[in-house]
Amino acid sequence: MEDAILSQFDSEYIFYQLFEPETSTYTYLLGDKETKEAIILDPVLETVDRDLKLVQELGLKLSFVIDTHVHADHITAAAEIRHRTGAKTAISSAAMLECVNIHLQDNQELQFGLQKIKAISTPGHTNSCMSFLFHDMLFTGDSLMIRSAGRTDFQQGSSALLYESVHNKLFCFPDWIKVYPGHDYRGQTVSTIGLEKKFNERLGSGKSKEEFCEIMANLKLALPKKIHMAVPANLMCGKPPV
Repeated sequence: MEDAILSQFDSEYIFYQLFEPETSTYTYLLGDKETKEAIILDPVLETVDRDLKLVQELGLKLSFVIDTHVHADHITAAAEIRHRTGAKTAISSAAMLECVNIHLQDNQELQFGLQKIKAISTPGHTNSCMSFLFHDMLFTGDSLMIRSAGRTDFQQGSSALLYESVHNKLFCFPDWIKVYPGHDYRGQTVSTIGLEKKFNERLGSGKSKEEFCEIMANLKLALPKKIHMAVPANLMCGKPPV
């Protein structure tokens, strides 16, 4: 599969990074090599067939479908994957979604086979944003992106809160921890905490909270093209309102 990147061949876990080009979204598949239990993080509805085909090819059984937050730019495949596989859906308790199976708390761990992934509350882009730590990998959703950060001008966004989340939660990890974002619009796939602390154009190089808030206040970004259908659908775990 050309749009999947397999790494860690000699490790005890399986890792794939998958890309959805319309919204430049990354989906991550993590599995335990011994038990074949797996999770999928931030799946997109349009690529659900592709992703489940890969799950089947690898002989994996999905235990959890996790969203880093309530997305505004694409519709999650969480409900569809749960319907097809029986996997449990999970998102931050701050999202207050009745449709999910697991309402994640800060520092909560989910176990799949012999592996564990840890949820870390990192609000600011939205109030429900979470990042996830797995071995030496941080899946940061839209909170911290490569040389960038998620916008804060809708969905209970707060520039001040995002700055605190990144600096007090994510930048506290060792410099060698890998950063895997929820999106990238420039063809980049992975960074590290050290690189983002040094080179992130919005949050790095010792920028103050005031400087970050000023940067975010002047972005003047257009709304995501799918926001009016994505947000209502994602409040129902990916099922469009009837």
